Amino acid sequence: MKELVEKITAMVAEFDKDANAQIENGNKAAGTRARKASLDIEKAMKEFRKASLDASKK
Repeated sequence: MKELVEKITAMVAEFDKDANAQIENGNKAAGTRARKASLDIEKAMKEFRKASLDASKK
């Protein structure tokens, strides 16, 4: 589960970088990357929720 949390943290950092590039510079490509990253983060968070529930049952 620790690896999953580290993966999510890295994904959020990439999202933050791309989202800020879109907001501050109007970089359209960065906006596309940020939207894709948000979907990947959503999937990873669902994995985390499942792993967390399994860990709490033990």
